[in-house]
Formats: sequence, structure tokens, C-alpha cells
Amino acid sequence: MAETLVDVTDLTITPAGSPTPVLDSVSLSIRAGERVGLIGESGSGKSLTAASIMGLLPEELHASGTVTVAGFAGNVLTAKEKRLARMRSDLVSMVFQEPMSALNPLMRVGDQIAEVLRLHGSVPRAAIPARVRELLVSVRMPDPDSARFAYPHQLSGGQRQRVMLAIALANTPRLLICDEPTTALDVTVQKQMLDLISERVNAVDAGLLFITHDLAVVAGMCERVIVMYQGRIVETGDVEAIFTAPQNPYTRGLLASSDLAATDADGKLFTLRTAGDYSGPGEGEPAVTRPRSTASAGTGLTNEDTTASAGEDPPGAPPLIEVAGVSKIYRPGGLVLRRKAPVQALDEVSFTVRRGQRLGIVGESGSGKSTLLNILSGLDQPSAGHVRVGDIAVESASAAGLRRLRENLQIVFQDPFASLDPRMRVEDIVAEPLVAKGVGREARLSEVEAMLDAVDLDPASMRRYPHQFSGGQRQRISIARALITRPQILVADEPVSALDVSVRAQVLNLLTDLVDDYALTLLFVSHDLGVVRHLCSEVIVMKDGRIVEAGETEAVYDQPREEYTKSLIAATPNLAAALATG
Repeated sequence: MAETLVDVTDLTITPAGSPTPVLDSVSLSIRAGERVGLIGESGSGKSLTAASIMGLLPEELHASGTVTVAGFAGNVLTAKEKRLARMRSDLVSMVFQEPMSALNPLMRVGDQIAEVLRLHGSVPRAAIPARVRELLVSVRMPDPDSARFAYPHQLSGGQRQRVMLAIALANTPRLLICDEPTTALDVTVQKQMLDLISERVNAVDAGLLFITHDLAVVAGMCERVIVMYQGRIVETGDVEAIFTAPQNPYTRGLLASSDLAATDADGKLFTLRTAGDYSGPGEGEPAVTRPRSTASAGTGLTNEDTTASAGEDPPGAPPLIEVAGVSKIYRPGGLVLRRKAPVQALDEVSFTVRRGQRLGIVGESGSGKSTLLNILSGLDQPSAGHVRVGDIAVESASAAGLRRLRENLQIVFQDPFASLDPRMRVEDIVAEPLVAKGVGREARLSEVEAMLDAVDLDPASMRRYPHQFSGGQRQRISIARALITRPQILVADEPVSALDVSVRAQVLNLLTDLVDDYALTLLFVSHDLGVVRHLCSEVIVMKDGRIVEAGETEAVYDQPREEYTKSLIAATPNLAAALATG
């Protein structure tokens, strides 16, 4: 039996002035070399458990119980900060979810790695520069000699996360804790990071505690899983046993919600509420009901379907959206940036979207997806080419034309908290587009009530502020605001990437219903290929500002022609495949 690295016994955490614990009698252990996944929704207590092991609990929280770490004498919960500082990095280290928040923006990344080595005195000062380079090479940082002199904002998200991993492993800790380290990364970068974490943990024979809401990642990375719900551990055991035969209803609900390949008899994703009919990952055929294709993408792929369903134009009608030969070049200006080369964000992009179509747009960061959306919505101008939405030529539209465009094309953004004004009540946020149209107060309130009900929010909550809602509820508010003007086109820009799997399933089901009920044309932008496959009838794949592949979703996914598309599909975590490969 391997040595126990961490032993948590009856850990209970209570906020100051509250009788209700946020963690309640949590007990767990991790052995040397063991890989343990910790899963559960936001607010379940995952990050608090990790912070307790690291000795990083905020002062306003009262903790009882014991946390012991091999090589550290005494209870971590009651130890002094000076002793805890030595424990961190030497014995236990952590990779956080958002590297931009964890890294010092005013220090070069090489200096930040060197600081950890200096503080812990594990490397002679003269050898620190060589060790910094060695660590950057070990995490496969492109051009490590240049990277160590860069500031965090000069690196990509994946590169910043590599720096965090280098810092975490600088002093060869015995336990590595990863708290949602790949949530914001593209699928290919995520796969690289997961492979790298696995490789580095093996190289130093460390234990791993991997916190995530992605069950497919846990199945591929971990041997054992711990399931948390409302501050308690509800189930723990071998990954394959828990994921194929869960005993707790909540675990079953998480599994059902995370499986984008499984749907109920109505073609809806399973949720915590409907998980009772779920048969397990990889079992049965998906029962997804999608609209018949009416797409023709600019890569030459066409569809001869001549039947127009509800909300679609009759055969022979011009497409609702036409993008023809669109390019966008950003030319840096100002004295400081004068010598920098122009950036080609879009390069001869062409495609059409017919009324009622559900089009997915996939690609990595920097592929041109966001630039394309900005041009479609009139927020940016193309350098060349033509964009038509309805009867509006977007690149030459007047102010009145742009107002009409934005009534008919609405966007739901990735982060609802950033896109909702924190000082406005929900009723004012949702009604704001109606104010611009001159709709009277009583009529506005009536429409807001109806729209909140349509997105499954209690209209009685309209007097509350955004911070008083959960992430999923805030995204519903964003959707309500987008649909209040009854637009023809809904553009969803990564709308579920930051949500828990159970909330993601609810929001995707909601979008499906609303697209049908309001006869919407949907443009859905995502780096999650599983979400796009469930929701969209057609897909275009973008790389380096160009469309490299397009067509019906099932055809592109099942028989991709381009190597880039194949790499995206192969990198997408899949629960059934991970369990099958053990």
C-alpha cells in the first residue's frame, strides 16, 4: 500500500456569523502516485476543499477537523503561515483555473518561476536561470529562451497555463492540485495540457488531485473519483465503477447531463431532473431531432433539400445571410506599434445562411470566429468583401440600417456577468432594447414578464440584480434580453463554455426550444465540438482566418476531410471513449 500523502478528516467550514456550513464533514485521502478526480457543480465545495489542503482558506471562514500532509507535522488548518509557506510548492502545489489572475502582470514569467526557486532555496542561486529554462522546456513552452522574458499578457492562454504548471512543479512537490486548469482552453490546447500534466506528474511520481466539471476529462486522467454535492461527499470510488454504475442520484444526474451524445425521447439533453431515463455513456443511439439542412457553405458544399419547414424561406429564395470574399486586416497604428506586421484576421471567407438554419462555427482561438461575428453584427468593418444580412449591406449601412440590423440580429455572449450591467435590475436590463424602440413602460413590463417566463425564470425576480443569480440564470437573462425585440437571427458566442454540465444541458435545451418557438436562425460559435454536434445541423470549421471545411454536421464529424478538423474531433474529450480505453 502506497504512502498516504493527504488525509482530510471531518473537515467542516462555516462562514463567520452563519450557522450553516459550506463544507460539512468532508473526509478523503490521496496516496502517493494516485490520481483522484474531484467533481461537482459550482458551489459544491471542490475549491474550498483544495484551499484547505493548501492552507489557503480566507480568514472569514471557520474550519474544524484535520488536514494532514505527509512530510508536514501537525494540522494544516491550525498551522502558522510561515510553516505553510514552506509546505506549499515543496510538498503540495496548485495550478489554478485562470492563469492571468494567478500570475503577476508586472513581472516577466521567467522571474516568477525564479522567485519560487529562490524563496524555497532548493536550487543554488547561480543555477536558477538554467533551472528556469529547464522548467520551461519541460512544459514544452515554444521558444523558451524568449518566453522567459515575456510578460503574462504577451502569452496565449495555453502558454500562460504552461507557466503555471512550471511554477507548480518547480520544487518537485509530492502532490499536485489542478483546479479546472483547462476550462478556458481550446480543445487541442486542452489535450496538450492534459497530456503534459499527466506526463509531468508521472515524471516526478507525484499524486494528483484534479478538480473539474468535465467528467470525460476525469475518465481519461484519473483512477478514482470523488463526487461532491452541496458541501458533502456523496460518492467515491473507482472511476469506471462510479461512471458506469453510480449509486447516488446526483452522480447519475451529472453523468446524464454531461453526455451530449444521449438524448431523451423528445431529442432533449438529459438534466438532473430527467436523468432517471438515462441508460449510461455510449449506450443506445442518440435521438437528436434536428431541422433538415438548407445550407450552402462557400466551400462548394451544397444540399438539394427542397422542402422548407416552419420558419424557413421557400425553395429558390435568397439566403438570409450572405458573406462573400470577406477579409479583415488589422494594421497596428501609433509610434510604438509602427514596425509590427499587419494581422490577417479573416482571409476570403464566404458562406451563406438560410432562414431557419442552425449553423455551428468552430475553431481555435485566433481562427477568426469573433472577428467574423463583429463584422456580421456591424461592430466592425471588413477590409474587403461583402456582407448582407436580410436586405442590409452591412459594410455600407447607414446608422438607421445598423439599428435595424441589431434589432434583427442579437448576440448572447460567453460571460453573462460581464455583459450585464451590475447596477441595473433585471427588468431594466431585459427591457433596455424596448426603451430604444420607444415602447411604453406598461407594455415593456408586460413583454419582460412574458420573456422571463419563456426562458424559465420567475418574473417575480425581475427586481433583483445580476449578482443575485447563478451563472445559468444570468445566461437566461442574457437570452431574454437578446430575444425581447423578436430578432430573426440569434448569434450565440460560446454561451455555455463557463457553465456546469447540468446547467449547460438546461441552457442548450432552452436554446433548442426558443429557436423552434421563435423560428430563429441560429449561429452558434463554440470550441466545444460536442455541443455544436448536438445543436447544429451544419458546421463550418475555421483556421487562421479561413474556412477549411464546411457541410452537414454529421457528415463533417463522421468523415472529416481536413487534418485540422480531424485533430479537433480527436482532441474533444469523450466520456464513453475514455471509459472504453480505461
